[in-house]
Amino acid sequence: MATQEIQLRSTLGGYTATGKLHSLSVWFILALRLMMGIAFLQSGVDKVLSGSFSASGYLVNSPPANGSPVADLFVTMGETGWFVSFVDVAVPWGELLIGLGLIVGFLTRLAAFWGAFMMLLFYLGNWEVTHGYINGDFAYMLVFLSVAAFGAGRILGLDARVEQYEVDGQPLVERYPWMRYLLG
Repeated sequence: MATQEIQLRSTLGGYTATGKLHSLSVWFILALRLMMGIAFLQSGVDKVLSGSFSASGYLVNSPPANGSPVADLFVTMGETGWFVSFVDVAVPWGELLIGLGLIVGFLTRLAAFWGAFMMLLFYLGNWEVTHGYINGDFAYMLVFLSVAAFGAGRILGLDARVEQYEVDGQPLVERYPWMRYLLG
């Protein structure tokens, strides 16, 4: 087992945080990516195969019933026909594609971003703060953000290979640095 120590350091808003990664960290980062990938793939496949997913009832009823601070926004979305039609396709297929992307480690940061965005919407829609503001939806959102931040697609994933794909003799991410925001 490798004993190389990796130092982490980040400054945000004038505060600096530092830390060291353990040699097993890579396996836990991979486990988080695969866990979220399997969960989203399974949820998406279930919705796609059922062919009966509809978000309108949830959007109109659930957020107001649970006291969501953005209930009016959800109701408006649920009463807008074209938006409901979009969500009825975007949620099942989004979950399926996010899950697949995470499992194979392809476009991992893009998949994790959209996964975190979906979890933020689920958090706001499933508002339940009786036991505090942190619930499963919020925790999953942070897991998605961690997967993106750690570049988890480079760990036994296709992103590592895609980043090194040569375009005119240069690795893809060197030729197109903006690709780092999607891969990794």
